Amino acid sequence: MTARPEHDAVTILQSARLRRTAPRIAVLESLLASDGPLTQEQITAHIGPRGPNRVTVYRILESFVAAGVVRQAFLRDRAQHYELAHCCPRHRVHPHFTCTQCGKTCCLPEVDLPMPAAPVNGFLVSRQRVEWEGLCPSCRQSPAAD
Repeated sequence: MTARPEHDAVTILQSARLRRTAPRIAVLESLLASDGPLTQEQITAHIGPRGPNRVTVYRILESFVAAGVVRQAFLRDRAQHYELAHCCPRHRVHPHFTCTQCGKTCCLPEVDLPMPAAPVNGFLVSRQRVEWEGLCPSCRQSPAAD
């Protein structure tokens, strides 16, 4: 996934009125480069040993969630997965697809699932998460999938 000009790290930080520090830019660039949600550990690994430590990355992610820049996409195996908030605004949601063979998770933004507009059986929905599982295109074509 390549970043559009309005969705580069510096512009995102400016729009959120957050300081533009090297660690924050590195975290955002990791999320921008990904085609799916990432865990704090994955972001730390992507940045590499010269980047901020995992605790700093976690704190940056939490500040981004509070500022509305990043959202918590889902929790799996006790690890929170994060994605940029512009990928999935509050009024709509896209599903995430996890391959049961290779374990990779990707976003499916072309699938638009609207939020319920009215209460459903008395419940007022404020957020929804959709996660699909199966085989990704690569694993479907591999001999192990047969």
